[in-house]
Amino acid sequence: MTQDVEMAARYAGNNGGGAYPPRHDGAGGEALDDDGKKKRTGTVWTASAHIITAVIGSGVLSLAWSTAQLGWIVGPVTLILFSVITYYTSSLLADCYRTGDQVSGKRNYTYMDAVAAYLGGWQVWSCGVFQYVNLVGTAVGYTITASISAAAVHKSNCFHKNGHAADCGVYDTMYMVVFGIVQIFFSQVPNFHDLSWLSILAAVMSFSYSSIAVGLSLARTISGPRGRTTLTGTEVGVDVDSAQKIWLACQALGNIAFAYSYSMILIEIQDTVKSPPAENKTMKKATLLGVTTTTAFYMLSGLLGYSAFGNAAPGNILTGFGFYEPYWLIDFANVCIVVHLVGAYQVFAQPIFAAVESWAAARWPGAEFLTREHPVVAGKLSVNAFRLTWRTAFVVVSTVLAILMPFFNDILGFLGAIGFWPLTVYYPVEMYIRQRRIQKYTTRWVALQVLSFLCFLVSLAAAVASIEGVTESLKHYVPFKTKS
Repeated sequence: MTQDVEMAARYAGNNGGGAYPPRHDGAGGEALDDDGKKKRTGTVWTASAHIITAVIGSGVLSLAWSTAQLGWIVGPVTLILFSVITYYTSSLLADCYRTGDQVSGKRNYTYMDAVAAYLGGWQVWSCGVFQYVNLVGTAVGYTITASISAAAVHKSNCFHKNGHAADCGVYDTMYMVVFGIVQIFFSQVPNFHDLSWLSILAAVMSFSYSSIAVGLSLARTISGPRGRTTLTGTEVGVDVDSAQKIWLACQALGNIAFAYSYSMILIEIQDTVKSPPAENKTMKKATLLGVTTTTAFYMLSGLLGYSAFGNAAPGNILTGFGFYEPYWLIDFANVCIVVHLVGAYQVFAQPIFAAVESWAAARWPGAEFLTREHPVVAGKLSVNAFRLTWRTAFVVVSTVLAILMPFFNDILGFLGAIGFWPLTVYYPVEMYIRQRRIQKYTTRWVALQVLSFLCFLVSLAAAVASIEGVTESLKHYVPFKTKS
């Protein structure tokens, strides 16, 4: 789930609203938009590229496992349903980029700006809670995923050298600590725009390892050995018991929801689009193109992965047993994941950093601890005491949480659950109802509320199942001692 750097910076909410000056030329003849900002140049193609890059990420690695829990019928149907819901609610959200007229109305630069403009009150705060909890959770989840992939490189080389019967277990904790140390250094860069090269590299890595996963699944499906598959997925009494079947199926829904989640940055993507035509029209076309492309890729990944591994599909398709050869390609794919997540971690962490530091600066405007910069690296980089302390503390805490709960599928399922209903469905639906002044108990109002309620039940079931999965996994896990 890699995002564009510019959107990440905007996500912190620093681009406030205000009355719009008329369109004019800035210094040096620079064209400006109706809000006085630099003229936007985004198109359908750039916006759809942002969407595809944002959606296709580490979530794709769990789709074969998710399909194995649901089976040949429910699995692909679920993928299609999530894509349809995501497209529909994203279209509703796109209409909320401007307040009032879709051509000349006031722009909402961030998701929270839109919620504040249409709903206001406690809903703005609740939106903030869901967004930032999701961001913090994603930082933890990415630490887990990166460490598992780094450990997989060691295991792949070990199996290649010593045979598949060798004991190649490895402690993930060491890799989490190393990943955390790397993030401490990157986190000290005050302006995330200076890391634009890292975000671009992360996007390339995302497509690389996702494509390798699909290609290897296809090769295994064609050449074998293939796993046993069924119409209903994992079988009760054979693979799992009845309780496990229910829990794992619900958890699979959360994983699929996580794989599709990008609504939290949709407004930020739309804020890069030029007009005319109206931004919502461009965004709807981009959403259709982006979600369609992503769904096709997900169907390939989930179904081919299930075909290759069957009901025993690993939670992370690139780190599960079976893909030992060609070991160099597995190594490359897992290195791609690690590089991708180094950048992706910063994309999700930087808005948190900006929000806390903006609040602190407003709370204690004259504090030298907050404002004084100490130049380093020949003046090209500066260190601030508060930034150094707080950002390091955040990375340390997220790393410790990852060490305590290194459960890939459970964490992904939980993140998908807490983000899907509120951010993808509830707020877009409620803002659309307020914007279009849809009366209560009319057919359209009832249909929208039913959709929202059903999605709430899905998120609730996925969240409970993921928490149960973490609880169960903790019974067999000892930090610093359990090998993967």
